[in-house]
Amino acid sequence: MELLQGMGVETAIKDKLRAAFAPTELEVVNDSHRHSGHSSSPGTGESHFSVLVVAAAFAGKSRLERHRMVNAALAEELAGPVHALAITALAPEERPPRS
Repeated sequence: MELLQGMGVETAIKDKLRAAFAPTELEVVNDSHRHSGHSSSPGTGESHFSVLVVAAAFAGKSRLERHRMVNAALAEELAGPVHALAITALAPEERPPRS
């Protein structure tokens, strides 16, 4: 799935992570506002993100393997508009229950 013309980066990230991992939980947070004015920030408003992905696909995988899986799913975004991506990737059994 290509980053579609006119589709926001946040939406593309959500769509690609859903397609790649069928997560039981997915949170994508645009952190770009925290980096505006920094020399490395492109100033697009969609360059820095944090993601939480909870999916069975991560069971038995190391943290590095999980990050590589997410990076592969988002390769197009990481090669273009996304400057920074903070990843939390968990298997469902690792997610603490919410109170």
